[in-house]
Formats: sequence, structure tokens, C-alpha cells
Amino acid sequence: MTDLTTLQTRLAEAEAAYHQLLIGAQAVNVNIGGYGSTTYASVDMSKLKAYIDHLKAEINKISGNARRGIIKIAF
Repeated sequence: MTDLTTLQTRLAEAEAAYHQLLIGAQAVNVNIGGYGSTTYASVDMSKLKAYIDHLKAEINKISGNARRGIIKIAF
């Protein structure tokens, strides 16, 4: 399991990369901790957004702020 500080650093890098793609950068490089790095292009924005969402979920889980699913009530 990765610690909170590492996840927050990765999230900041991923969000900065996403911003660069939004403003027209051709490709951006994101460090993935001890696993190396990966390059995203504008066509990979959905993958990068999914990675950002995953990091946010992990941070919320570690912080104790995990979101619960929708509760459906039927009568």
C-alpha cells in the first residue's frame, strides 16, 4: 500500500499533466512512483482522467473519507 504523501504527490503531477493536455500540449510525461513513468497524449485524456480518479479514491480511502455508494430504497 502506498502512503498518503506519495499518493498526493502523484495526484498533483497527474492533474498538472491533465491541465497541460487541456491547454494544448502535444504530450506530457507522468512519473508513476517506483514503477517508472508514462507519456500521455491528447488522445489518452480519458486514461489520465481515470488515473486521477483512482488516485483520489485511494487518497479518500486512506484518509477515511471513502464515498459510499447510492442507497436505494424500494417500497
